[in-house]
Amino acid sequence: MCGIIGKVGAGNVFPELINGLKNLEYRGYDSAGVAGVIDNKILRFRQEGRISNLETEIQKAKPESFIGIGHTRWATHGSPTKENAHPHMSNDGKFALVHNGIIENAEELKKSFLDGKIKLASQTDTEIVVQLMELFYNGDVISAISETCKALTGSFAFGILCEDTPNTLYAVGQSSPLLIVKSKTGHFIASDFCAVGEEAEAVYRLTDGEICALTENDIKFFNPSGKSIEKYPEKAEFSCSAFDKGEYDHFMLKEIFEQPKAVEDTIKSFLKENEIVFPNVKLYDNYIKEKLDKIIIVACGSAYHAGLSGKGILEKLCKIPCSVEIASEFRYGETFINENTLGIFISQSGETADTLAALRLAKKKGAKILSIVNVTGSAIAEESENVIYTKAGREIAVATTKAYSAQLVSLYALALYMGKIKGSIEEEKYKNLIKEFKILPEKIEKTIKTFTPEMEELANKIYKKKAIFFIGRLNDFATAAEGSLKMKEISYINSQSYPAGELKHGTISLIEDGTIVVAVAGKSKVFSKTASNVSEVQARGADVILITDESEKDCKVTAEFTVTVPETLKEFQNSLLVLPLQLLSYYTAKNLGCDIDRPKNLAKSVTVE
Repeated sequence: MCGIIGKVGAGNVFPELINGLKNLEYRGYDSAGVAGVIDNKILRFRQEGRISNLETEIQKAKPESFIGIGHTRWATHGSPTKENAHPHMSNDGKFALVHNGIIENAEELKKSFLDGKIKLASQTDTEIVVQLMELFYNGDVISAISETCKALTGSFAFGILCEDTPNTLYAVGQSSPLLIVKSKTGHFIASDFCAVGEEAEAVYRLTDGEICALTENDIKFFNPSGKSIEKYPEKAEFSCSAFDKGEYDHFMLKEIFEQPKAVEDTIKSFLKENEIVFPNVKLYDNYIKEKLDKIIIVACGSAYHAGLSGKGILEKLCKIPCSVEIASEFRYGETFINENTLGIFISQSGETADTLAALRLAKKKGAKILSIVNVTGSAIAEESENVIYTKAGREIAVATTKAYSAQLVSLYALALYMGKIKGSIEEEKYKNLIKEFKILPEKIEKTIKTFTPEMEELANKIYKKKAIFFIGRLNDFATAAEGSLKMKEISYINSQSYPAGELKHGTISLIEDGTIVVAVAGKSKVFSKTASNVSEVQARGADVILITDESEKDCKVTAEFTVTVPETLKEFQNSLLVLPLQLLSYYTAKNLGCDIDRPKNLAKSVTVE
């Protein structure tokens, strides 16, 4: 969730740290801080709120150092105050540390190691770590880091400075992303390559508790016990173009318009000559045909809604029972899974803590593991025997759009792939599905361009509403749930989603004159049922926005506003029906003056439970 950057090298690092933090602000923006070694002493600057507040302080103080660390925070332990901002320092001032992740046994460590010995200055789990380093330090920094990490339970990526070794920057990574980047002007650590802003000569990824010591001219790696190891660079497939909004007012709108390309690139990555071929999936034919008897999709937030859509197409095309589980609850109920279960774990970042923990449980129980992620080398990808990489590119806005669309088409492709192997899709049906699948990006582009002005106009009429309801049935409910989430997370309007048939079981009591109800009703066997639910809320005074497709353009439903997206096969229509809802949420939030790309209390990568 939080963002880390550090550098040792030529020139003054403080301006580079600030610029890097700006590019990491999507990971958290409750507070920010930097620290560097000046005259063999660690000097620290911290401010609550946005990075611009910290930048103002740095510009006034004009500090200079060739080595430093920086952090932008999403608060987990302790409120977003200056005292809780990173970097945290040991009481003796020898160590400064920044942290992404969560220390699960922080309270236990406080009692067993620090109780009565060291006074804490914050309410964070991170400060306990840096105080442990002081406790374990005997002149060998690598040993102190190793001993400290052995005591920790949880996920962490640390950037560390020590006064006794003022020319060295230290880093360690365990289940939280941390890159080591060699460039022409020095060596960096970063949660994300785009924080670096320089062309890389080599990129390394810290995993499994590995420790790194960086100087201006050298990079050394150690295993968790502090023993020296060799580590080889990976191919640097990073792009910083996503950090330019271009002609758009917000990253979210830019990313909405990037969906045709994201979907096209994702489809092209596995569609070869009209056949689905997954380079990183090894689900053998005999397993799919003879052993696989259950699918469990596990995810959070928008990825969960993508899973709800995926359930429908997987069951329809593969004839295999499928359930969708919320990752944060999966481990705490009964999990009836075994070696004949396929667990599908969906996460844009590949870091989502609840999803990763659920994956580990499913693996322990013997299930086959397949992840759908957008980040190569992420924790979830690394722990999965099968991976489908979406090709959405970097997504900056907290509210996902293009990554969600890429997840949808990945699930469509998986259903086509397994259905073809099982023989549960007729040959002619399969050909039609592939044909329509290939032109889906064109229809996505047409839908976005067509409905952008209409959704902007409609947003002008609804943005003052205090509550909005989203309804739909079967797969349409998945789209309604995603539309509701988009609305609430960026506009802060109290939007709720319900299966349309459930309204009469309590929720319809909230409908009154002028209540906005968004009804998602694509082509399906339950269209007439949703139409009846629309009539029921209209009878109570609701104003209905109907989201449907061209196959139902002559329907008998009379709504206050009707959106008719292009027709596609039923299996793929969620990819089109969701687009007007994204645009409606965006323009509603814009009318309200909300911080669309950085909504309050949220962060892009949820690396804590």
